[in-house]
Amino acid sequence: MDADDGSIIEGDSIRETILRLLRLRGQGKTICPSEVARTLAEDWRPLMPQVRAVARAMAQAQELVFLQRGHRVDPDHVKGPIRLALVARSELDPRRAVQSSQE
Repeated sequence: MDADDGSIIEGDSIRETILRLLRLRGQGKTICPSEVARTLAEDWRPLMPQVRAVARAMAQAQELVFLQRGHRVDPDHVKGPIRLALVARSELDPRRAVQSSQE
């Protein structure tokens, strides 16, 4: 999954890496978006905007939350360092759960 050859990283690969790292870390734990980028490429810094964009889409889909200093923040308006965490099942919007089960 290493993209050191300069190739573009697919959004799905980023999403899968985010989920894998969060699951490995465990419920209630967080990861830094740079951990995702470092997992995907040796030259990881250019991936950061793409990692944050994929994470933002995942937050909008209620798959994860953005945290800053331990508090939830709006992914569309946050500036500075963030952490990513899985959404606890108790926090899921019941309407989204019904939609997912019908797809």
